[in-house]
Formats: sequence, C-alpha cells, structure tokens
Amino acid sequence: MTAPRPSRFPYAPGSDGIPHLVYGADYNPEQWPREVWEEDVRLMREAGVNTVSLAIFSWAHLQPAEDTWDFAWLDELMDLLHAGGIGVDLATATASPPPWLTTAHPEILPVTASGETVWPGARQHWRPTSPVFRAHALRLVREMATRYATHPALVAWHVNNELGCHNIYDYSDDAARAFRTWLRRRYTTLDALNHAWGTAFWSQRYSAWEQILPPRLAASHPNPTQQLDFKRFSSDALKDHLCAERDVLREITPDTPVTSNFMVMGGTKGMNYGDWAAEVDFVSNDHYTQPGSQDRDELSFSANLTSGVAGHRPWFLMEHSTSAVNWQPVNLAKKPGELARDSLLHVAHGADAVCFFQWRQSAAGAEKYHSAMVPHAGPDSEVFRAVTELGRTLASLAPLAGAAREPARVGILFDWDSWWASEQDSHPTSRLDYRQEGLDWYSAMLALGIRADVVTPEADLGTYDLLIAPVLHVVPAPLAKELTRYVETGGHLVTTYFSGVVDENDHVWLGGYPGALRELLGIRIEEFGPLLDGDTVDLDNSTTGSLWTDRITVGGPDVEVLASYRTGTYAHRPAVTRRTVCQGSATYVSTRLGTDGLTTLLPELLATAGVESELPEPARGRVELAVRRDAGSRYLFLVNRTDEPVPLPGLRGDLLAGEAERDAGGELLLPPRDVTVLRTPTTV
Repeated sequence: MTAPRPSRFPYAPGSDGIPHLVYGADYNPEQWPREVWEEDVRLMREAGVNTVSLAIFSWAHLQPAEDTWDFAWLDELMDLLHAGGIGVDLATATASPPPWLTTAHPEILPVTASGETVWPGARQHWRPTSPVFRAHALRLVREMATRYATHPALVAWHVNNELGCHNIYDYSDDAARAFRTWLRRRYTTLDALNHAWGTAFWSQRYSAWEQILPPRLAASHPNPTQQLDFKRFSSDALKDHLCAERDVLREITPDTPVTSNFMVMGGTKGMNYGDWAAEVDFVSNDHYTQPGSQDRDELSFSANLTSGVAGHRPWFLMEHSTSAVNWQPVNLAKKPGELARDSLLHVAHGADAVCFFQWRQSAAGAEKYHSAMVPHAGPDSEVFRAVTELGRTLASLAPLAGAAREPARVGILFDWDSWWASEQDSHPTSRLDYRQEGLDWYSAMLALGIRADVVTPEADLGTYDLLIAPVLHVVPAPLAKELTRYVETGGHLVTTYFSGVVDENDHVWLGGYPGALRELLGIRIEEFGPLLDGDTVDLDNSTTGSLWTDRITVGGPDVEVLASYRTGTYAHRPAVTRRTVCQGSATYVSTRLGTDGLTTLLPELLATAGVESELPEPARGRVELAVRRDAGSRYLFLVNRTDEPVPLPGLRGDLLAGEAERDAGGELLLPPRDVTVLRTPTTV
C-alpha cells in the first residue's frame, strides 16, 4: 500500500472567506429539459447547496458514438453552476458504458461464476480487467480532464462511481488472465502457490500457471485459499482501475484533488477500503440506512469506520438519502428530524461534506421512487424545507471545517481479510456474521455511553487502552506479535470465538485453537461447539449465548474465568476468560452474546482498562457522543438516540447547532432525535 498524500479536501468558500462544509447532491440535469436548469440553480442557492457531483452517468450523452463527442450541454452547465456560486465535483462518467460500446465490444461484459453473461440494461456492466473497456474509459477521462482542467467550477474529480457495487466479481477469461498475473506477483513460483493453496488436497496441484482459473461454479466447495485470494484479487483489480483513471487526472490536472465514492455500509464487503484509501486525495463514502433495531447504530458504525479508513482526516459523504430509497423490500420514509440527525451523525464522525442522491427526484428510470432534495412534490414540501434547514445548520458549523475526530480510548478492529475468510463455506457454521458481531460490540458501547473508534489493522493500535477484535479469524504471525506486544506494554485486548484460527493463507494454526493467539490468551480449545438455529446457552453472569460455544481449557493460574456456561454441552466450563500479562490483559469471549449480553459484560472489561463514560448519567445509553477538535476548540456532538427529551446536566459550552435549550439553571435539555453541537476550548 502506498502512503497517502496529504488530504486536499475541496471545501466550499463562504462569503466570509473561510472554508465551509460542503453541501449538495448528485445532479443529473440530462434527465430534465433545459428550462429546469436555471430553476435548479436558484433552488440550490435557496437550500444552501454549494457543491454538486456532475456527469456520473453521462457517458452516452458525452460520447454518443465512438468518434462523436458532445460537450456543449456540459459546458453550459459548468458555466451556469459557476455563475451561481456552486462548485462541481466532476465525475469521469465511466460507471456505465454506453450501448454503442457494448454492442461493438460485448467482450467487456462481466461473466458470472456459472458462466452467464451480465448483459446491458442496468449499470456497471463492465469487467474491471477488460483491456478494451480500460482503453475506452481512459480515452473519455483524458477528453474530460483536458476540456475542464482550467474551468473555475471544477473543485474535485470523482472517479467512476461506487466501484464494485455490481461488478466486484467477474469470472471471465479476462479475469482469469489477470488473476494469474496477480498470483505470479504474490507467489512468484507455482510451488509457493501450491503450498499456500494446499493443493495436495483433492488432487488440485498445478503444474502450469495456465491451469489456474477463478473459483467458477464447481462440483463441490472450491479451494478456500483460492476463494480468499480471488476476493483479494477482485478488490485489487478495481483499485487498479481507480488508479488508472486517477493517474490520467493527476497528469492533466495535478492541482485538482481526486476521490471515488466508497460504500462503507452494511452488506458491501467486496472492496478492501482500508487498502484503497491511500490511493485518493480524500476519502468519500456513500451510506444508506436499512430498517431494523440497529439502523442508527449501523449508520454510526459505518461513519466511524469511514473515519478509520480515512485515517481520521475529514471525509466526504457523497451520497445518502433525504427519505425513502427504492431498492429495499419495503421503502420507509424518514421520520421528522431524521434527515438532519442522519446527516449530522456523519459530520460528528468526521464528514466535512453532506451530499445526497440526488438533487431532483427522477420522473423515470429505476430510481424514480428514490427520494431526493427536491422531491416529486416540488420545493413546496416538507422534505425541501428540511433540506433548506439543514443547509442553514451546516453553514453554522463552518468553524469546525477541517477539525479532526478526537481519538477515543476504545478501538474496535475491523479486518477485511477476516471478514472474507470467516464467512466462507465448509466452516463450523454458515450463520456467522462478521460485521454484525462488530456492530454488536459497537452498539453495546453506545448503550453504555462509551466512545469507541472503528479502525483497520493499518491504524496505530497501541493508542487504545482497550482494543476489541471480534472474530479476528485471520492472524498472520506479524499481527500476532503486534497484539502480544500491545498487551505486554499495558494494552487490554478482547477477542472472540473463531479468532486467531488461520494465517494469511487460510491455513489452520496447529496445536489447538485459538491458534496464533493461544499463548497470549492462555487457553486451549480442541473442538468448536457451534449451535443450531434457535439454540442458546446460559452463562452464570446472567447473559445468554447463541451461534457458537467453545470447549475451553485454561492454561495456567494467570487466567481468570470471568463467566462460565451454566447450560449446554459445555456446562460448568469457562465461557469468558481473561489472562493478565504485565500491566495488560487478554480476554476471550467464546459465544455470541449480542448487544444486551455485551452491555452486561463490558463494564468489567472497561473498568480493567480504566475507561469511563464522558456523558452525565441521565444521558448514558440515550445519547451518543462524538468529539472533533482543532487547535483551539473541541466540538461535542450530542446525538439523541431516542424519541424522548434527554437532560444533559453539567455539560457546558457554546451552542453551535441544534435545538437544545438551557433551563434557568443553565442545564441542557436535548430534544427527541436532535443533534446539538457544543463548542468548548481545548483546554476544558
């Protein structure tokens, strides 16, 4: 991974000359007649919009045929937006190839694992490894960069769009050739590859590189390391495309920052964004909530992880929704106040831009029922009034532009390799949900009023007093040494079932589980005990486990049993253990406790690490706290997680945004679903 360039965030200049937070949307004017455009700019100014993303799906309009270009409409729009004081995050328009290209070159279309062609008619119907697609895409990028290099509206470049959303895994012959090239770089020799893939099993040994294929539809479970490497390769192939477009843009417009919108949100697992982040000038993310008991916790978790991916530098929320989306089984409208709360929760976790999909709700197409800043009802609507109010709020938050997230004392480790490997087939259970386990720990922290950072293995893990590594399944030897050093120097590590089990090649660490972490944790497990659907076990600390149990043998007197199984096959055996090492400790949780169970367990683990809530007692579990800071100020984001007002006794500071009011005694009361921002000096 290359080192990240210094962040070059495209702040919007305010009338006062200081940087302002970015506010805007995807703008798709080609869907509308010319007479709508000037009205759009007028409404954007009314709403406080200062930046739009333009030309995301415009390839067919910009290049109607292979040797025909039409930039006149985009020239006019760029000029119109600039005249209205609105900056443009200009997309490279390569997200979806036009019909003339797929007709002339059907070999760019992706192929599924079962050999079916993915045909045009939707979007992202292209192979990440197709040399033909790459040549046409880069030709378009070069034309756009050359034409708009000096345009005053241009504030940033937007590479492609949601890379990998629909085409992360391609099993075509192009992909097979590129996969072999990737494997040669990784392993150098066939002997090394055969060892890494364990090809002695099932007579899979390769004697020539040309014999290797992607893990296409097979008679039984494909080779697990082949599957894991294909996931790594597929992420790298998309990253390579991002870099190819980026390099053209940097060649022609070196002073214009480049980004690409990631999708750090539930259900999107194919792209290793922790690895991608170094390739862009600033990180951007798209996020959409999904109805459920943890929907806002998941939003907070994803925003927090995006900040971790961005190295805690400011990042750009490129897309979220004003209200309902169009692609869920049931698409619920947001409740009053949720548009602002969702937006500001991203800002709380480091976003210096709040943008939506999209500006004007489409009248036709697959996303016509997806909400927008200007809905079908028009500007005389509750949604547009909420949009305009949010614009005023973001303008009031201009002082925090550029402020970093203040590190928490608790870190939750999120590792893409472990996510990919732990959920593969032919494992002890197919019910394991890596991301959900991490979210459960995060929700438990919120329930206790504790700030926690969600971080990737690239982070400095030693900065955390308590480090939680749920289902850290893949542990190479260097990571095992780093975690051991972390504990020996006073850190407090917590990990869970199915952790430490395999190395980077998905080979089991022999000698008993949890493998690479066995000595550090001071326990030994001979056999896993996954649970059937609906089965649970009771622990003697009044919690209930599901999904998994372990038959634990304690290795020595320095290991304390914090909880034991009360029921189940392993009744009376340890369920939660903690080994003291110097001034640190290493804890193992052998079952899925869920948010409620973790809320019961965590106080003891937090106390060991000396971590306490920064919130007043009445607010714990009801209010989320996130903190950003710069050289002179701390910005406390207080997010009401409930539909009831919450008192905040003892909190002081200047009210920068939000609806909280002080009573006669100066105490704050946080309204339902409100986000209030307090500013205090950094010395406080």
